[in-house]
Amino acid sequence: MENLENTTNQSDSSEGEILHEITLFAEPVYYFKSFPITNALLTSWFAVFIIIIISILLRSKLREIPRGIQNFFEVIIEGALSLCDQVTNSRALSIKIFPIAISVFFFILVNNWLGILPLGGVGVIEKGEHGLSFIPFLRGGTADINTTVALAIMAVVGANIFGIFSIGIWKTFNKYVNLKMIGQIGKKIRKDPTIVIIAPITFFVGLIEIVGEFAKVASLSFRLFGNVFAGEVLLVSMAALIAYLVPIPFIFLEILVGIIQALIFSILLVVYFTISATDHDDHGENHKSEHKILSTP
Repeated sequence: MENLENTTNQSDSSEGEILHEITLFAEPVYYFKSFPITNALLTSWFAVFIIIIISILLRSKLREIPRGIQNFFEVIIEGALSLCDQVTNSRALSIKIFPIAISVFFFILVNNWLGILPLGGVGVIEKGEHGLSFIPFLRGGTADINTTVALAIMAVVGANIFGIFSIGIWKTFNKYVNLKMIGQIGKKIRKDPTIVIIAPITFFVGLIEIVGEFAKVASLSFRLFGNVFAGEVLLVSMAALIAYLVPIPFIFLEILVGIIQALIFSILLVVYFTISATDHDDHGENHKSEHKILSTP
């Protein structure tokens, strides 16, 4: 009887404890029929809502002579556009890429910052196999691998679509499956026999580029997810050890990391879009013509 009472008391006490475990996956906070709405998805919607509200406020207060928040955002936009020019080396190309790059930057930045807000006490309590568990409403959207993979796929696929509109579908296709080089073997083999070796190598290099596109998705998604998730784990760990004062420097560090990670992702997006919009054949022909001009006595 004593053993039975002890086990009963232990089970009651375990059910009374509320656990909050850090998980790699985002936790569902609500179900719409069979569709789970996770805290990371909720945070992403909240981030979009914040960006829309700020955009509407800025649009309603635009003046010819900027002041206040308009002046602040104009400084940011001008600096970001100049940074974009350093990647593209063309203001015309920067203007085409810049809207999506700056939108992705602000979306990632707001998500990164929402994940470190001191709102961990707001959430729901659910009963699971190991007792009661606490699930917070807010979890950084970029701390969920699903969000970062979706952003990475958008960046890589969007870059190739941008390349199709910039240089054409045939030239974009030949970057990966270089049928043009294979077709030139019969025409140039008499003048340049080495094309028999160069053409197949160029063809297989194009196929490797296809693998490189998948590598870009993995690199973009895991870099962003790993840094943001590690930062949130660090803050939770420090708060669990010493709840006061000590976590504050780490919060400022994560604010800085949030800016850096959003900037890195956006710059890489600009790089991918610029590469996709570049015609390598024209670049090679221009390089040959410049070489001829320089070598002319």
